[in-house]
Order: sequence, then C-alpha cells, then structure tokens
Amino acid sequence: QVQLVESGGGLVQAGGSLRLSCAASGLTFSSYAMGWFRQAPGKEREFVAAISWSGGNILHADSAKGRFTIIRDNAENTVYLQMNRLKPEDTAVYYCAATRRVLTIMAGAYDYWGQGTQVTVSS
Repeated sequence: QVQLVESGGGLVQAGGSLRLSCAASGLTFSSYAMGWFRQAPGKEREFVAAISWSGGNILHADSAKGRFTIIRDNAENTVYLQMNRLKPEDTAVYYCAATRRVLTIMAGAYDYWGQGTQVTVSS
C-alpha cells in the first residue's frame, strides 16, 4: 500500500520560512518523480514544484521560483519543499504526489497523493 505523508505545515508570518516533508512508503521511491501542489480555499489545485527520480531535473511554478526549493533524499524516501519569504497568497493545503511518468506539472499525471498539510501565512 502506497502512502505519502506530508508534515511541516503550520502558521507563519509573512517573510518567514517553512520546510515541508513528504515521507513515502510502499513504492520504489527512487523510481518516481515527485511533485508538490497546493490548493487554496475556493481555488483549483495548482502545481508548485517537481523533481525527477534522480533529482537532476526540477520544475518550479513561476510563483515558487527564487523562494521555494524542492529536494529529495532517496535514501530516506523523502521529498522536501523548503519555502522562504512566504507570502499570504501562499496560504493553502500543500500536497505531495508521485508519478512514474516523466517529470510534469500536470496533476492528472500523478499516481499517488498525500493527504496534505496546511500552510497559513499571516500578513
């Protein structure tokens, strides 16, 4: 049974930082590209960042470039999202996801999803 478990969310002031973690089990982690998505109330789920199975290729949404960094540790079956200089508009539930397909920003291409972790940025 595949499980993706996010952690690290919380309440932070604008300009602050958070590091989200996603621990994977039940799959060959190093064979999957991993992505982070987010969904704010009343909005559609949107792509944030993704990393290839080796870590050699990375995609970022424009909103994340220069502020968010995605990294993975295949030895620990974990992917991280380091978020710096957070803004109120970053407030959302953040989800990690896994895909056997090529690195992509398309949510529909991801096979497995976590339950999400809430990030709230106060102004």
